[in-house]
Amino acid sequence: MAQTQEPPPIMHSNQRRTAKGPTTNTHDVIIIGGGLAGGTLAALLGTHGIHVACIDRDNPKATLDAGFDGRTTAISWGSQKILRAAGVWDALEPHGCAIRDIEILDGDSPTLLHFAADEVGGESFGWIIENRLIRSALFDRMAALKTVDHIAPAGALSFERDDDSISIILDDGRMLSAALLIGADGRGSKTREWMGIEQRFWAYDQTAIVCTARHEAPHNHIAVEHFRSEGPFAILPMQDDADGTHRSSIVWTVHGKDVNDILAYSQDVFDAALTARFPDRYGSVQQMGKRFSFPLTLNHAHDYIADRMALVADAGHGIHPIAGQGLNLGLRDIAVLADLIVDAHAAGDDIGHADLLQSYQRQRRADNMAMAGTTDTLNKLFSNRSRTLSLARKIGLRAVSRIKPVKNFFMHQAMGAAGLLPDLIRDAQRKI
Repeated sequence: MAQTQEPPPIMHSNQRRTAKGPTTNTHDVIIIGGGLAGGTLAALLGTHGIHVACIDRDNPKATLDAGFDGRTTAISWGSQKILRAAGVWDALEPHGCAIRDIEILDGDSPTLLHFAADEVGGESFGWIIENRLIRSALFDRMAALKTVDHIAPAGALSFERDDDSISIILDDGRMLSAALLIGADGRGSKTREWMGIEQRFWAYDQTAIVCTARHEAPHNHIAVEHFRSEGPFAILPMQDDADGTHRSSIVWTVHGKDVNDILAYSQDVFDAALTARFPDRYGSVQQMGKRFSFPLTLNHAHDYIADRMALVADAGHGIHPIAGQGLNLGLRDIAVLADLIVDAHAAGDDIGHADLLQSYQRQRRADNMAMAGTTDTLNKLFSNRSRTLSLARKIGLRAVSRIKPVKNFFMHQAMGAAGLLPDLIRDAQRKI
């Protein structure tokens, strides 16, 4: 007979005093969601001695399997600073493939816009890393931090709130309480539902097909964004396999029902379709591993905060992947909120106070809304068969290439080093 294990005990507690007298909380902060965003926030707070419970509905072991979702993430130059502050970059760096050049193409035209690292002081624009390897580094970091409890697999069933604390009930019957509850539980956020916050939402008639491809010639650290009438086709450089196989991650965006036909392609037909979409310099191209598909949507919560509750990353805003900025945008949320929490905790202030949460929302709303609008507009502009728009796009891209201040802006935007930046990034940005 299979034996069941007792749930892990809660290891840390702290006590804070309110006007009503002492209130014992099991943690300072509870995070719902243990993915890339929730894990990074837990590691960043735990690095500063904040007592955190990170509730993860998925079995951690399952999420480390190469067949779990097959995705990679483009970690921007700015986001790397946040991951370093969270104590995970040293573990990730050996697995990251630096992006040294970015090529932007439109339709059948040759490269219309080229960003080179040499134009931004030799800094890499970012790094491509498999999601499962990011999760692995985050799990290890949380396990090493004495003030972080990674509770998984576990679900949060309900919450209770009073003036001084907020509590959740887990599906195993345990109750956890804290000064602040943070939702990092993705686009279908249960935390957002608990908060009673509505959101703007629409589904693009597009699906992203994701896979890894091997190719005959090296990618030379070049990322390619090819705007096609069916949707963007992105080629993202990955580290070579241990046997020297050259690899890239593919994000192939297609319209409507076309996705079912493409997913059903035989291996030979799919490989031929990939080869036709790759620049000739890559040589022959073949799919590796599984194909995955993800419907594309946009969501943006009307508010990121409620009494003793906050949303970060996709729980508050999910965008089109056209610019590869989804997680990077969420990491900027995390950097700002963590900075506010750490400062308040060090001063002995209430880390769930309304003023702190208002400051977080005020600092992050404009950046998130601007990026959501930009990616939505880019997708509509480039996923269009209009000849007039195609000509206008080509003229616009060539103009960007020729006007150095404009080109510099877009290069720094790609690096996550432009716009309204958290202190963690802004301090480093001054050096480039």
